[in-house]
Amino acid sequence: MSTKSMFFRSAALLLAFSILLTACAPAVTPPPVPSSEPPMEGQNVIETAAPEPVEITYYTFSAAPDHLKELNQMIEIFQAKYPNITVKVETAPFNDYFTKLQTIIAGGTAPDVFELNYENFVTYADKGLLLDLSPMLQADTTLNPNVYSERANQAFSYKGMQLGLPATFSTVMLFYNKDLFDKAGLAYPTADWTWQDAVEAGKKLTDPATGVWGLYSGVQFWEFYKKAAQNNCKFFNEDKTQVMINSPECVQALQTMVDFVKTDKVMPSAAEMGGQSDGDMFKAGKLAMDVTGIWMFAAYKDVPFKWDITVEPGMDAKATHFFANAASIFAASKHSQEAYEWVKFFTSDPQMAKIRIDAGWELPALRDPALFQDYLSQTPPSNRQAVIDSLQFAVVPPVIVRQSEMQDGINKLLDQVMLGELTPQQALDQAKLLIEGLLK
Repeated sequence: MSTKSMFFRSAALLLAFSILLTACAPAVTPPPVPSSEPPMEGQNVIETAAPEPVEITYYTFSAAPDHLKELNQMIEIFQAKYPNITVKVETAPFNDYFTKLQTIIAGGTAPDVFELNYENFVTYADKGLLLDLSPMLQADTTLNPNVYSERANQAFSYKGMQLGLPATFSTVMLFYNKDLFDKAGLAYPTADWTWQDAVEAGKKLTDPATGVWGLYSGVQFWEFYKKAAQNNCKFFNEDKTQVMINSPECVQALQTMVDFVKTDKVMPSAAEMGGQSDGDMFKAGKLAMDVTGIWMFAAYKDVPFKWDITVEPGMDAKATHFFANAASIFAASKHSQEAYEWVKFFTSDPQMAKIRIDAGWELPALRDPALFQDYLSQTPPSNRQAVIDSLQFAVVPPVIVRQSEMQDGINKLLDQVMLGELTPQQALDQAKLLIEGLLK
């Protein structure tokens, strides 16, 4: 392909990506009002006392363990601009994060700012635990409201209130070990693969003698909701008056997932993984294909083999994850203005975005196409364009107010399926009853 052709292809793809981010009409720019930003050179100002030192707490799951260095770098830049504000970081692994967050809020020691993902946002919003940022945003003449991806920004709007500012978004890809494919004499996965294609390749790549498995795609809520969407299954109708999670399409999607382990034998069971994560196995060269998120780019950067990514396989249709994380302020924070300055800077400042992109720490939820040109030029993986391509198939997780209970309940039922205690039909029949109870 000529350099000129490559240029126009890149430009067209960036334009398409920009259109995706601006799918909804932009918010109206608010009228000018006084800002908390430092005055511009030449302005006449009245001498005032230096602001009192304030410490705010930021609670996060996505920074640990791979991106604490970058987060500290961000904080140093912020504190150079706002020397009176100290940001104290507290972290927890994702699997424990929301349980601990509920505990510390109930215990009266809530952080000033905490990270929320789209799936759990509605739960906290519905309980009135999040500060409405709308008045601050309207009073802030230094922040262009159009700087954010409208799609990500609207994800954290609830009943007309802006209850968080979007920090990142990400998707899930099919990662593959090129060395294992080369050794098996197989062509690399492509964006038009189905799960049947992945299974057929996985059978040729699985080698029990060396402990190598062809495929990993976890049997859990987040993978199930997506494969359900690929098979035209919906958990419930639009107004959530009818639960449809036990429909034939949903049962078939779950059966496909179970078959990876029990029938096709291309994916290790929990016992066969021996306590290792799929990430550990991929880094050790024991997984030929791993369905996981782009947040793993940094973790896989220095593995001793060649690897790449492509759009993950589909069923009847394509469907890929759309995950988004925001920074929200606790409604009862004693330092809401200082917390707002941190949240705004952390999510919108171009320096923060560049640090994220350079580190492979998900994608900033900003519209600037130049940021994504930098992202696409980085390696590994070589095929970063697949990240952008996957967004045309993006689907958000189904959410309800009692989200954690739905996710935990479905995950327990899926575990019972994998243990042979329930069939997919029986598990989803029980899931229907569970969701109906949670929606009352």
